[in-house]
Amino acid sequence: MKIYVVSGLGADFKVLERLQFPKEHEVVFIDWLIPENDESFSSYVTRMAEKIDDSESFYLLGYSFGGIMVQEINMLKPAEKVVILGSIKSDKEKSRLIKMGEITKIPKYIPVNFFNLKTLETYSVFRKFFDPKNPKVNQYFRVTDPYYLKWSIQRISEWKFEQKNNIIQIMGDRDIVFPLKNSKPDYIIKGGTHLFPATKHKEVSLLLNKIFV
Repeated sequence: MKIYVVSGLGADFKVLERLQFPKEHEVVFIDWLIPENDESFSSYVTRMAEKIDDSESFYLLGYSFGGIMVQEINMLKPAEKVVILGSIKSDKEKSRLIKMGEITKIPKYIPVNFFNLKTLETYSVFRKFFDPKNPKVNQYFRVTDPYYLKWSIQRISEWKFEQKNNIIQIMGDRDIVFPLKNSKPDYIIKGGTHLFPATKHKEVSLLLNKIFV
């Protein structure tokens, strides 16, 4: 079977590259698309889902914003199993900061040029929020299209979703992007920050090989 994988906001697959998947399955990484102007989230999800061949059974795995994405894709093309890493199963699990963005609608009014190359130095400081002690944190976030970043942050703040029973959630106990206290995950990675798929890859790989059987 194929395991379709979507990484996190602004991240390529470097953050997931050390994960070991079951050898009997084929891993297919789905790259983020650049949103069209004023594209709705549902339209974007549909375009992302086009990359999945649902003529045969498959699995889905998503990290961070990718976890939100694979749950939406699962509504269009149901998977045998859906695993989310460092992500949330419903809008009720949002952090206080993300909820504030939803209420105030601040992400909607952040100018696109806030995310341009001239401000990436500031943005790199913001990225350290994911794991302030990790010297490699900036290496994991390489998708820097300004409109994509603004659009994604706005969609996360606005996201509404009812929890589904077939979602397998793995979280780190030191994640400050999606705090553990807001969720009841199936598995907890001890000492795991938001970057736990990279920093705790051995523990995560053991779980994935147990889940994807």
